[in-house]
Amino acid sequence: MTLLTDLQNYHPFNEQEAADVKEMIYRLETGEELFLQSNLAEHFTASAWVVNPARDKALMAYHRIYDSWAWLGGHADGDQDLLHVALKEVKEESGVKAKAVTEQIYSVEILTVDGHEKKGKYVPSHLHLNVTYLLEADDSLPIRPKADENKAVAWFGLDEALEKSTEPWFVDRIYSKLNAKLKDYPAK
Repeated sequence: MTLLTDLQNYHPFNEQEAADVKEMIYRLETGEELFLQSNLAEHFTASAWVVNPARDKALMAYHRIYDSWAWLGGHADGDQDLLHVALKEVKEESGVKAKAVTEQIYSVEILTVDGHEKKGKYVPSHLHLNVTYLLEADDSLPIRPKADENKAVAWFGLDEALEKSTEPWFVDRIYSKLNAKLKDYPAK
């Protein structure tokens, strides 16, 4: 399966996802390079909504650039297997070895990223064509931040995770959606 096929088979949760899936499919069909950050206008990223087996906590990192608690994830950097990217990023950013609850796409969103400094260089404003996966990890195992990307990593109750984020759009449009979709993935 390819990302294009996965997106074509994806059943959008709401109007936002329907619009974003349509745009991602269109972009993939153009043949434009979308898996490398060298595309300064837009590129694919993978995020993870990491929950514990009881499905009552989410793992979040305090992101340095956005100065907020946020989900974990990162750039595709040439890897077209975005589930692999999500799993790798969770391990790098938190020290947690997570596993996929499902290999299917959990959520999609096109995210705006304001221009910012990263490693001493200016990064222009651009879009993240983001694919999210639902991952599970043991919340009793040790966690640790990745100093160059986040200040802290912590488990929060699902409602508390929303309260901790200082990015209202993410809380209203993304994190609330991710929590609502959990009802289809019961606790073990």
